[in-house]
Amino acid sequence: MPQQEKELIVQLRNKTGAGILDCKQALVESAGDLEKATQILREKGIVKMAGRLLRATQEGNIFSYIHPGSKVGVLLEVDCETDFVARTPDFQGLGKELTLQIAAMSPRWVATEEVPAEEITREKEIYRKQLAEEKKPENVIQKIIEGKINNFYGQTVLMEQKWVKDESRQIRQLVEELRSKTGENLKVRRFVRFQVGEE
Repeated sequence: MPQQEKELIVQLRNKTGAGILDCKQALVESAGDLEKATQILREKGIVKMAGRLLRATQEGNIFSYIHPGSKVGVLLEVDCETDFVARTPDFQGLGKELTLQIAAMSPRWVATEEVPAEEITREKEIYRKQLAEEKKPENVIQKIIEGKINNFYGQTVLMEQKWVKDESRQIRQLVEELRSKTGENLKVRRFVRFQVGEE
């Protein structure tokens, strides 16, 4: 990604509080115009949602799931702003879907921000070694590594995973849809996945 494009994404993210991917998409749609990109995010309700993300989440539920055969189990905390939302069928349904996702897809982290920097560095080094013999230009290698890191997130980060019930949607989208519907900040706080025989 060119430095100028990175700077625009950072500026738009700081201005709106929207996610990196949303900012990148808005800049593509606006042909790099910061004001138009801001407008696009506002029209999609993402800026308003971003303000919501700063609000405290002190209610919520702990969800649990034991897979048939009792070899895999999941505990998950999802938080929201009010007890009213925590008791709604939509919130309960989201918690259930997320525990099933975690049981099936074994993510390691909730969000990309939680992935340790050393883990990303290690992955990049592995990819770079894999590409060493291909004699490609450095900028091409960088793009390939970026793609592989995104794929790594898609495998290991819950919010970036494709939903097992509909691979056209990411888990992040399910959470964002419920945020929009309830008007509240929702946060997938943490989870633990147990599997018999695993350390």
